[in-house]
Amino acid sequence: MTAEPTSTTAYDTAAARYFDAWNARTPEDRAKAVAAAWTEDGTYTDPLADVTGHDGVAAVIDAAHEQFPGFFFRPLGAVDGHHRLARFGWELVSEQDGSAPVAGFDVVELDDDGRIRAAHGFLDRVPA
Repeated sequence: MTAEPTSTTAYDTAAARYFDAWNARTPEDRAKAVAAAWTEDGTYTDPLADVTGHDGVAAVIDAAHEQFPGFFFRPLGAVDGHHRLARFGWELVSEQDGSAPVAGFDVVELDDDGRIRAAHGFLDRVPA
Protein backbone atom coordinates (compact mmCIF):
# COMPACT_ATOMS: atom_id res chain seq x y z
CA MET A 1 0.00 0.00 0.00
CA THR A 2 1.49 3.31 -0.99
CA ALA A 3 -0.38 5.49 1.49
CA GLU A 4 0.61 5.74 5.13
CA PRO A 5 -1.78 3.84 7.44
CA THR A 6 -2.73 7.11 9.10
CA SER A 7 -3.80 8.86 5.88
CA THR A 8 -7.41 9.42 4.87
CA THR A 9 -6.74 7.34 1.76
CA ALA A 10 -5.53 4.43 3.89
CA TYR A 11 -8.71 4.55 6.01
CA ASP A 12 -10.92 4.65 2.91
CA THR A 13 -8.94 1.82 1.31
CA ALA A 14 -9.23 -0.34 4.43
CA ALA A 15 -12.99 0.24 4.59
CA ALA A 16 -13.38 -0.53 0.87
CA ARG A 17 -11.50 -3.81 1.31
CA TYR A 18 -13.64 -4.59 4.34
CA PHE A 19 -16.84 -4.13 2.31
CA ASP A 20 -15.36 -6.15 -0.56
CA ALA A 21 -14.88 -9.05 1.86
CA TRP A 22 -18.38 -8.77 3.35
CA ASN A 23 -19.95 -8.55 -0.11
CA ALA A 24 -17.98 -11.33 -1.82
CA ARG A 25 -20.47 -13.91 -3.12
CA THR A 26 -18.42 -17.07 -3.54
CA PRO A 27 -16.20 -18.80 -0.98
CA GLU A 28 -13.21 -18.34 -3.29
CA ASP A 29 -13.83 -14.63 -3.79
CA ARG A 30 -14.49 -14.23 -0.08
CA ALA A 31 -11.22 -15.96 0.86
CA LYS A 32 -9.27 -13.64 -1.47
CA ALA A 33 -11.06 -10.54 -0.20
CA VAL A 34 -10.57 -11.47 3.46
CA ALA A 35 -6.86 -12.10 2.83
CA ALA A 36 -6.58 -8.69 1.13
CA ALA A 37 -8.36 -6.91 3.99
CA TRP A 38 -7.12 -8.66 7.17
CA THR A 39 -3.73 -9.68 8.49
CA GLU A 40 -3.27 -13.45 8.83
CA ASP A 41 -3.88 -13.27 12.57
CA GLY A 42 -6.46 -10.49 12.31
CA THR A 43 -9.56 -10.62 14.47
CA TYR A 44 -13.24 -9.82 14.13
CA THR A 45 -15.41 -9.28 17.21
CA ASP A 46 -19.03 -8.22 17.46
CA PRO A 47 -21.88 -9.10 19.85
CA LEU A 48 -22.39 -12.43 18.02
CA ALA A 49 -18.84 -13.45 17.08
CA ASP A 50 -15.23 -13.44 18.24
CA VAL A 51 -12.87 -15.01 15.69
CA THR A 52 -9.23 -14.93 14.65
CA GLY A 53 -7.62 -15.51 11.27
CA HIS A 54 -8.80 -15.52 7.69
CA ASP A 55 -10.86 -18.72 8.05
CA GLY A 56 -12.63 -17.41 11.14
CA VAL A 57 -13.48 -14.07 9.52
CA ALA A 58 -14.69 -15.80 6.34
CA ALA A 59 -16.90 -18.12 8.44
CA VAL A 60 -18.58 -15.14 10.14
CA ILE A 61 -19.22 -13.55 6.75
CA ASP A 62 -20.57 -16.86 5.40
CA ALA A 63 -22.97 -17.06 8.35
CA ALA A 64 -24.24 -13.53 7.71
CA HIS A 65 -24.97 -14.39 4.07
CA GLU A 66 -26.72 -17.61 5.11
CA GLN A 67 -28.91 -15.69 7.55
CA PHE A 68 -29.58 -12.86 5.07
CA PRO A 69 -29.50 -14.28 1.53
CA GLY A 70 -29.87 -11.63 -1.16
CA PHE A 71 -28.51 -8.84 1.05
CA PHE A 72 -25.36 -6.74 0.75
CA PHE A 73 -23.45 -4.41 3.05
CA ARG A 74 -23.15 -0.73 2.16
CA PRO A 75 -21.34 2.07 3.94
CA LEU A 76 -23.26 4.70 5.86
CA GLY A 77 -21.49 8.04 5.86
CA ALA A 78 -17.80 8.77 5.59
CA VAL A 79 -14.90 6.81 7.01
CA ASP A 80 -13.30 8.57 9.98
CA GLY A 81 -9.88 7.78 11.37
CA HIS A 82 -6.89 8.73 13.42
CA HIS A 83 -3.59 7.03 14.17
CA ARG A 84 -4.15 3.39 13.16
CA LEU A 85 -7.89 3.39 13.88
CA ALA A 86 -10.78 3.88 11.49
CA ARG A 87 -14.52 3.80 12.05
CA PHE A 88 -17.41 3.62 9.64
CA GLY A 89 -21.11 2.95 9.64
CA TRP A 90 -22.82 0.33 7.52
CA GLU A 91 -26.17 -1.23 6.83
CA LEU A 92 -27.31 -4.57 5.48
CA VAL A 93 -29.57 -3.95 2.47
CA SER A 94 -32.01 -6.21 0.63
CA GLU A 95 -31.27 -6.43 -3.10
CA GLN A 96 -34.98 -7.12 -3.63
CA ASP A 97 -36.69 -4.20 -1.93
CA GLY A 98 -33.95 -1.93 -0.60
CA SER A 99 -34.93 -2.41 3.03
CA ALA A 100 -32.09 -2.32 5.57
CA PRO A 101 -33.06 -4.32 8.68
CA VAL A 102 -29.57 -4.33 10.20
CA ALA A 103 -27.20 -1.39 10.71
CA GLY A 104 -24.18 -0.67 12.84
CA PHE A 105 -20.66 0.66 12.84
CA ASP A 106 -17.23 -0.89 13.04
CA VAL A 107 -13.91 0.27 14.40
CA VAL A 108 -10.82 -1.27 12.81
CA GLU A 109 -7.17 -1.20 13.82
CA LEU A 110 -4.73 -1.21 10.90
CA ASP A 111 -1.23 -2.60 10.60
CA ASP A 112 1.69 -0.84 8.87
CA ASP A 113 0.43 -2.01 5.46
CA GLY A 114 -3.11 -0.76 6.04
CA ARG A 115 -4.59 -4.23 6.58
CA ILE A 116 -7.01 -4.88 9.42
CA ARG A 117 -5.38 -6.22 12.56
CA ALA A 118 -8.62 -6.09 14.58
CA ALA A 119 -12.23 -5.24 13.72
CA HIS A 120 -14.80 -4.45 16.39
CA GLY A 121 -18.42 -4.41 15.26
CA PHE A 122 -21.39 -2.76 16.97
CA LEU A 123 -25.04 -3.37 16.09
CA ASP A 124 -27.30 -0.33 16.16
CA ARG A 125 -30.37 -1.80 14.44
CA VAL A 126 -31.36 -5.47 14.38
CA PRO A 127 -34.61 -7.25 13.46
CA ALA A 128 -36.95 -8.08 16.32
